[in-house]
Amino acid sequence: MYDDKELKEYRDLLPPPTEFDEGFDWKTIIGAIFIGFLMMPGSMYLQLVIGQGIGPAARWVTIILFAEIAKRAHSDLKQQEIFLLYYMAGAALASPFSGLLWNQYLVQSDAARMLGVTEFIPSWVAPAPDSASMLERTFLHRDWMVPILLLIGSQIIQRIDHFGLGYALYRITSDVEKLPFPMAPVAALGTMALAESNEDKKKSWKWRVFSIGGVIGLAFGSVYVLLPIASGLIFTEQIRLIPIPWIELTSYTEDFLPAVATGLQFDLGLVFVGMVLPFWAVIGGLIGLIITIILNPLLYSWGILTRWHPGMATVDTVFANNFDFYMSFGIGLGLAIGCIGIWSVVRSLRSKDPNRGTLSDLFNPPPGRGDFNFWISIAIYLFSTLAYVGMCVWLVPSFPWIFFLAYGFVYTPIISYITARMEGIAGQFVSLPLVREASFIAGAKFFGYQGIEIWYAPIPIHNYGEATVQFRQIELTGTSIRGIIKAELLVFPIVMIASLLFSQFIWRLAPIPSANYPFAQELWHLQALNTLLMQTSTLEGNSMFYQALSGSTVLTGLSFGVVMYFVLSLFGLPVLLIYGVVRGLGQSTPHGLILEVVGALVGRYFFFKKYGPMWRQYAPVLLAGFSCGMGLTGMFAMGFALIMKSLGYMAY
Repeated sequence: MYDDKELKEYRDLLPPPTEFDEGFDWKTIIGAIFIGFLMMPGSMYLQLVIGQGIGPAARWVTIILFAEIAKRAHSDLKQQEIFLLYYMAGAALASPFSGLLWNQYLVQSDAARMLGVTEFIPSWVAPAPDSASMLERTFLHRDWMVPILLLIGSQIIQRIDHFGLGYALYRITSDVEKLPFPMAPVAALGTMALAESNEDKKKSWKWRVFSIGGVIGLAFGSVYVLLPIASGLIFTEQIRLIPIPWIELTSYTEDFLPAVATGLQFDLGLVFVGMVLPFWAVIGGLIGLIITIILNPLLYSWGILTRWHPGMATVDTVFANNFDFYMSFGIGLGLAIGCIGIWSVVRSLRSKDPNRGTLSDLFNPPPGRGDFNFWISIAIYLFSTLAYVGMCVWLVPSFPWIFFLAYGFVYTPIISYITARMEGIAGQFVSLPLVREASFIAGAKFFGYQGIEIWYAPIPIHNYGEATVQFRQIELTGTSIRGIIKAELLVFPIVMIASLLFSQFIWRLAPIPSANYPFAQELWHLQALNTLLMQTSTLEGNSMFYQALSGSTVLTGLSFGVVMYFVLSLFGLPVLLIYGVVRGLGQSTPHGLILEVVGALVGRYFFFKKYGPMWRQYAPVLLAGFSCGMGLTGMFAMGFALIMKSLGYMAY
């Protein structure tokens, strides 16, 4: 894996710095308020309308605005200040109360009534459907007090937990084992596009490429986002030149591709994403998708996909196929990925690497990086895990508490270390599917537990391996970890207050989901069906989950994934292609993948040939600019829509 050519190209994009700075000052404080109260509502609104927020755009808009303010104050933003603004924007835009918007839908959903689980959803998740708070569409009601307090408590533990085991694994894999983390430079490069001084911007390729992407994003966003929203406020129906979320083609292909969900998502951003992602990972996903398209008609003809019938659209087709085959097959594929990851870690541990550090590096980190004592991170991990265990025992006293301890102190550290090494070696996330779900079912089978409360409890099953990549990005940008800690403390209260206020405001404007929020209206029903189907497994009787689960299909998926991996390895194919194929085998909707493949092909065979290895650095900055342009149009459309709808609401 270390010698993989494509991984080496990504790994060498950005060398680690020698100097670090906190980057925390008055600009950071104002930036946090700006993000929380101006960017967050736009991101929440667009997530419900088109299925994606303005995360990257909000980050870049904030940076550009503060750079211009600094320019007029005869100052500049340092690289570390830029990254801290970028980091805070990502933390602030993950609106915690969006989860409560989902919960209010779930408890009232047709899916819950169809599966007969409405009465089993606990009141600390969401009030009953007949609650006055549901009729008035408001969180500012006593029925929501317990869910909100639980959410705040969980968020506090989560913020502390961020610097626990994830940070400890970063110190182990980066400082001691010296793993390369090939995908970290891709993300770090994007955040550094505006780091030059104002004089340098005129001759900087980063500023020029960012501007090109921004103009493209503005033009596309005007048609894709702004036109439908603005026209819907003026006319009785929205004008959509480009379908949102996709154009539905399943009914046109069902005669020769039965049980295959077909369609095309015309989001230009997917092309730019395809340019940034590793080429062979995208192609591997395409190969896996092609296999799926060939396999589905065969499974239908063999009588395996029995619930699909002509006339079904994408959402119904995907759910029916998941029920009949792909849920079990996907479990097997996930187990295959997990086994491959474990095997790769064992193999790499046995090999001798001359660049590997020593144990003393664990307690002597590079000076100036802002590291704290390694044992403090272990103490944070112990505290946060015990806090999660305590909350679970309190909320679900009838479930065996020994499971909670096993989640936090056995499974979590093992899978986190495996993932941290795989991220460090090949940029791949490793997960074992349905470990949590299987343990819930075991608790119901062997310990007599019945109910679905356990599915909503804050179970201490986490995979901290991915956090190691984030800490590596912080290091590559020369930002001190102490600055990150201060930013977390600052952002938390702002996020909680803004998230509650704007979730309340958006819910009061219209029911969620509804025609005003087309993406939620289109896909939330499918998500609810898949979620609640699994939860029926811990209820008494022959649940639908047991009807959908097939042990032979799980073993087939496991065997297929492992065999595919070793066959491709035998031919010496790139690591990322192998993972892409195995993961793509569970992909049953080509809607977004097609444009990603287009972007990957154009990037590799046109732009890479034209610009050479520098294209690796151009692509992330171009994507950042496009995201910024898209977000600007989205924010403008959101502001216009919220003002007009709030005026209409006030009038009546």
